[in-house]
Amino acid sequence: MDETPAGPALAALPRDGLERLIAIMAALRQPETGCPWDIEQNFSTIAPFTIEEAYEVADAIQRGDMVDLKDELGDLLLQVVYHARMAEEEGHFTFADVVEAISAKLIRRHPHVFGDREAENPGAVKHLWDAIKQREKAVRAAARQAAGLPDDTPQGLLGGVKTALPAFQRAVKLQQAASTVGFDWNDARLVLDKIEEEAREVREALSAGQKAEIEEEIGDLLFAMANLARHAKVDPEKALVSANAKFQRRFRAIEVALAAQNRTMADATLEEMEALWVAAKSAE
Repeated sequence: MDETPAGPALAALPRDGLERLIAIMAALRQPETGCPWDIEQNFSTIAPFTIEEAYEVADAIQRGDMVDLKDELGDLLLQVVYHARMAEEEGHFTFADVVEAISAKLIRRHPHVFGDREAENPGAVKHLWDAIKQREKAVRAAARQAAGLPDDTPQGLLGGVKTALPAFQRAVKLQQAASTVGFDWNDARLVLDKIEEEAREVREALSAGQKAEIEEEIGDLLFAMANLARHAKVDPEKALVSANAKFQRRFRAIEVALAAQNRTMADATLEEMEALWVAAKSAE
């Protein structure tokens, strides 16, 4: 049964395309006739959904699910439209301004495609990008100064690493930035030594029983693990995603094996579950 609603608000929408999506969001945000939930949202309340949708896009790609990917890309596009609509309501910018800004940036950063510069390999492209981005920062700083806004130039070598990044990703970027001035180990085995040192400190903190100290030491251990992944040229986030999937797969195998015996996890001992875990691991 088709449950698509029909009414004057729907009939007033553009028939298709991006204009239809923008009009839908505007209708949802209308104070008198829109959706109460959508109306009360703001940038801060929507931001977590934006991050979540980006992760769901990545998940669909990881699984190779093109059906899900189409839906998840739509959800992510909605987030852009949502933020742009709220900005338009406050008089900051419109969705068209967002499109124009990214279009101009892409053209500006690809003079080897749209201009007369040459870049025959990815390394040459990166060199061009770095130079262009530096000029962009200078222009942005001048514009902020002219508008009476505070200077947002990153302070120090690590100041440009965005704080909103996932923790593992930010750890790697901090380490990469520090390595550009030689603040780095030149042998991955030295990082392993550091991991062993941090693990000992975690053990000591656990013995002391101080939660704040335990949290700090575990943080140091995770930071060292990210450093090892970087030296091994492994994406720690991707590695952990794979480990999560492996854990879920093997745990599910335990549940299935117990269900075949008309039992549940609550009926099994830890030793039995461990044996089934080993069996699932061997079967892979």
